[in-house]
Amino acid sequence: MIIDDEDLVIRVVKRFLAADGYKNFITLNNPRDAFSIIQKEQPDVVLLDIMMPHVTGLDLLRMRQHASEFQHIPFIILSATSESQVKRDALRLGATDFLAKPVDSSDLTVRVRNSLVVKRQHDILANHAHELERQVKIRTQQIERSREQIIHCLARAAEYRDNETGAHVIRVGKYAGVVAEELGFGGDYCHQIELAAQLHDVGKIGIPDSVLLNPGRLNNEEFDVMKTHCALGVEIMEPLAEGDDKVVRRHAEVGGFIMDGVDSPMLELAALIARTHHEKWDGTGYPNGLKGELIPIEGRITCVADVYDALCSERPYKKAFPVEKCLEIMLSERGTRFDPIVLDAFFKRLDDIENIRKTYNDDHQRQQMRAHKAT
Repeated sequence: MIIDDEDLVIRVVKRFLAADGYKNFITLNNPRDAFSIIQKEQPDVVLLDIMMPHVTGLDLLRMRQHASEFQHIPFIILSATSESQVKRDALRLGATDFLAKPVDSSDLTVRVRNSLVVKRQHDILANHAHELERQVKIRTQQIERSREQIIHCLARAAEYRDNETGAHVIRVGKYAGVVAEELGFGGDYCHQIELAAQLHDVGKIGIPDSVLLNPGRLNNEEFDVMKTHCALGVEIMEPLAEGDDKVVRRHAEVGGFIMDGVDSPMLELAALIARTHHEKWDGTGYPNGLKGELIPIEGRITCVADVYDALCSERPYKKAFPVEKCLEIMLSERGTRFDPIVLDAFFKRLDDIENIRKTYNDDHQRQQMRAHKAT
């Protein structure tokens, strides 16, 4: 791109460069339009006069300093002025080179060629960096999907112990995400809560069938065993202890299996929920008898989501209650079992909760499982 208020200079410079094989030119004799045209055309090099009416070459260089997308474009100054201060100002403002008028043709073509070599290298690096960024983004998305699939599988593995569809954990997670959203949590964290809440009962993996599948009322001893599923869930998701890590690594060396200790914010959140989703607002819950705001908010949210779905669902020890009865029970425990603010947020989003319950119902999940097995 050649910017000069004198048409003769533009024609001479263009002829010199054309003689050396350059073909694609943008010429401009009105510098007031220069910045917008540079923005539109994205030239590989700009040849710029200094002394022009209305907008000088130095003015354009100053404007360029505030436009990051132009920083990589070489600006070569062509000027008739002999003032050394002007040259210093131009170079200080980011000019790539400075040529005095009248321009020598060989000098001009060498300077342009050198500037274009630098520009080409910059473009190659920029494109490479962009490709690397794209690949990293794709890989990150793949890892994120894999992580979510692992969480779903682990959650369902526990839920299948006493629910043949595993839909309960999906519903509880989605209820928790909706309530968290109503409470003002950001979108990313709501999604994390939705995933982590699905692991709230992962500790059921360690509960004996005689207790977990007991269709009758649990006695005190059996209930004490059932309570341990909170601690078991935490143990499942916590990082390996140093001794355990060494044992597994020794096995890995023998079998050729590589294992790293768990260090995941998501699993830390899931462990927190597993530990606290049976705590009650009035302090009568388990395993630690936490009370009020000493119970992490994520545990309070999952408590509401879990109890509602348990009331609405059939279990070995109970039939599903009608929705109206479930809501009545929930309200009766406002301020005792449930944090009032969390419960109120749940009721504000009841339409969304019910849509989730109907969409992810156990019958639908059974049909999907049968269809999957048939294929």
